[in-house]
Amino acid sequence: MPPLDGTDRAILNRIQSDFPRDQRPYGVIARELGLQEDEVLQRISRLKAEGVIRRVGGNFYPEKLGFVSTLCAARVPDQEVEAFARAVNRHAGVTHNYERDNAYNVWFTFIAESREEIAAALESIRRETGIGEILNLPATRVFKIRARFSV
Repeated sequence: MPPLDGTDRAILNRIQSDFPRDQRPYGVIARELGLQEDEVLQRISRLKAEGVIRRVGGNFYPEKLGFVSTLCAARVPDQEVEAFARAVNRHAGVTHNYERDNAYNVWFTFIAESREEIAAALESIRRETGIGEILNLPATRVFKIRARFSV
């Protein structure tokens, strides 16, 4: 991957929050940064292809939309982490997952219409992967942190 230049960094810093609600949001971002819309789109596409950007999308409060959410933690042998993550990611309710340096080394969030739907999905993941130790840690209180990274 080539190093990020100043324009890449400016775009990455800009798209992390307060994303423009506009028919042409990348045009708005381009104007703010003194760029052309096509250049912003090309750079974002390249950064996604290089794995710098995982996704661009909104964050919603599940409970305000009638959904429930939970944080899950699984104890996965190192050699099975990638296969486990792929199996988890096949479920539409999984928003993201990440590896941690812990006995429970794969963590992921799950959103669904009911706790029962989440439980059924976790059981399906257990059967498919053979990983039995998956903790289901539903939120009892929501803490929304604003994750913003200066690039």
